[in-house]
Amino acid sequence: MSEIKSESITLVDIDSIIPNPKNANRHSIEQIKRLEKLITYQGFRNPLIVSNRTGFLIVGHGRLTAAQNLGIEKLPVIYQDFQDEAQEYAYLISDNEIARWAELDKQAVHIELENLDIELDLLGIEDFTIEKEEKKEDKPVELSFEYKLEIDCKTEEAQQYLLSELEDRDYEVRVLL
Repeated sequence: MSEIKSESITLVDIDSIIPNPKNANRHSIEQIKRLEKLITYQGFRNPLIVSNRTGFLIVGHGRLTAAQNLGIEKLPVIYQDFQDEAQEYAYLISDNEIARWAELDKQAVHIELENLDIELDLLGIEDFTIEKEEKKEDKPVELSFEYKLEIDCKTEEAQQYLLSELEDRDYEVRVLL
């Protein structure tokens, strides 16, 4: 059974949070600007994670930078226990990487946005636009059906006669043996 590795959220002075020197995730200026916009709109909803073992930030480096740029003085932090350096490093890297595996159904987002008044930037989706659909005229749908008929003939002559008659009337005919 999995253990709960955190118990509570603590409000911490931003200057006391130490970025992890082993963090291999790089945040672009554009991403930090987007995070700033999201934090300004939503508030700071997702706590950072700091290791009790090392005191280093494990999750939330981009949000920390955005909060610093916004002049936020205190941030919510969850302090967690890691059994060793390997477990800590695995969580540091996997937190961002696992999220990249998700596929966003942009069509579903598009449908939801038809009823919401929200700035697209606040969704955090890179290069997302909404194209207005043009009204299309309803065109009649052409349906085609294929009917199959199997006929058992008592003699080969009867089969040849029926085959000839149907082909003369432009029916597609196959003989099954």
